[in-house]
Amino acid sequence: MLQLFTLLGALGMFLYGMNLMSAGLQKASGSKLRGFLTAMTSNPFKGVLTGLGITSVIQSSSATTVMTVGFVNAGLLTLSQAVGVIMGANIGTTVTAWLVSLLGFKADISLFAVPLMALGFILSLSKRDKRRHISELIVGFSLLFLGLSLMKESVPDLKETPEVLSFIQNWTSYGFGSVLIFLVFGTVLTLVLQSSSATMALTLIMVNMGWIPFEMGAAMVLGENIGTTITANIAAAVGNANARRAAMAHTLFNLFGVCWALLFFRPFLALIGTIITWFGLPNPVEIDPSTAMTMTEDQSMATLYGISMLHTLFNTFNTIILVWFVPVIVKIVSAMIKDRSSADEDNVKLKYISAGPLSTAELSVEQARNEVVHFAEISRRTVDHLRKAFAARNDKEFEAARQKLVKYEEISDRIEYEIAQFLNSLPEDSISEQTRTETKRMYKIIGELESLGDSGESVSRILARRNSHSKSFSEEQCAKLETMLGALDKAYAVMIDNLRQEHFDHLGLRLATDCEIELNELRNNIREEEIRKIEQDGANYQSSVYYLDTVSELERMGDFIINISQALEK
Repeated sequence: MLQLFTLLGALGMFLYGMNLMSAGLQKASGSKLRGFLTAMTSNPFKGVLTGLGITSVIQSSSATTVMTVGFVNAGLLTLSQAVGVIMGANIGTTVTAWLVSLLGFKADISLFAVPLMALGFILSLSKRDKRRHISELIVGFSLLFLGLSLMKESVPDLKETPEVLSFIQNWTSYGFGSVLIFLVFGTVLTLVLQSSSATMALTLIMVNMGWIPFEMGAAMVLGENIGTTITANIAAAVGNANARRAAMAHTLFNLFGVCWALLFFRPFLALIGTIITWFGLPNPVEIDPSTAMTMTEDQSMATLYGISMLHTLFNTFNTIILVWFVPVIVKIVSAMIKDRSSADEDNVKLKYISAGPLSTAELSVEQARNEVVHFAEISRRTVDHLRKAFAARNDKEFEAARQKLVKYEEISDRIEYEIAQFLNSLPEDSISEQTRTETKRMYKIIGELESLGDSGESVSRILARRNSHSKSFSEEQCAKLETMLGALDKAYAVMIDNLRQEHFDHLGLRLATDCEIELNELRNNIREEEIRKIEQDGANYQSSVYYLDTVSELERMGDFIINISQALEK
């Protein structure tokens, strides 16, 4: 039992080290990695290279595919682009297998892992964020290989106690049925661990220790490629139709690959064996399973390299075959998953972020930023509804406009809450200091946008009180309110342009300030002129009060808008 728990603990150390290394890389690269993904083109081949590059860096195809699904959900990547990225991610994930094969078994990397942890600790004491993030990367790398070393040491010795895993060895005696059994075993193991890299490491250990012959290890690799698709499907479950289609494309891609690999299983293994012999090593396919527990060092290396080579060639061949059929894949998944989204304007929902945080916290900030811009664009619709409320000629038209303003106030409350909830879900220890500052800025901005919704609803209440007293605005007053709405709409446009900027500049703040000054001057001029009229004609006093209250609320909306641009500068 102690040996079993040690094995589980070593597996946990391996997974934690991988997550820590991935998080450190993401925080160290920050916005550069986000920009690399968002700078995608419509060329599927470039998409493949991008997916390969990102997965090679962050050492997790699951992270890349989940991130890609999120970007499809955000509209930053088209479905065709996403399919290319996912294909590349499948190739990129084979880097882990080669790292484990080349370093984890041939050399005792754990001897270097402990001194590396000392280096990581020293860097963690630095006041510079960059060095602290690199320390996470180094410590994660060390834990990953320490976990692998412990897994190798804690597995049962089948030469002394063969009965420990005799049930697994019994699975190898059913011919091609055994291949299917181990394929399912690899799939289930990946589903449980939620990491194809961890399952690949276990597969390499099982083959290296002689638990299973080479061809059963190959079958487990095929199963791992099916199991790894579940992570993206879980992430897409709360996304839009295109996000679910991207996850389904990942599943179809890997299922197609497993089908042709099973169909040509023996010739495919023969090809792998031939390639390994080119390196001067024995053919892993020809190693007698009965002597697996007494393999020589060359035979052990041949099986390790053979499993890694099979993983690489499987995903490479699959990509080479299917990259030409990306449009066909898009059509298939689009037919399988219908878009049931409502076209109702008032059915406003989050566009760029899902209901929960992505597994890649640093990379999700780009989506949150775009959601804030989307929130600002929704808030700008208040101007049109105010214009309709001012121009209403009867109670029915006014009530329709008032209901819209009330509705959008509720929408702004909901969107503010959902964005804040998303930002709260980002673990602070998984994002850089720069990103942490940016998230605090976003809290301020969404608060101001919510206040804009409140102001729109406040104007509707002022107008409703005016109507209840059978008062109305004159044509001259309506014309001046229209002028203020024009200035307010202009201020909105400048604010949204500022929010869209990757790097906020002083020109944007100056333009926003000019809009605020214009609104203040309009408010002051209107107030002075209206007060003079009240002094001359007291009979219109009550109507003038409602008019001035409306003007003040419009100018107050300008204050919220300038606060947003000022928040971007800090």
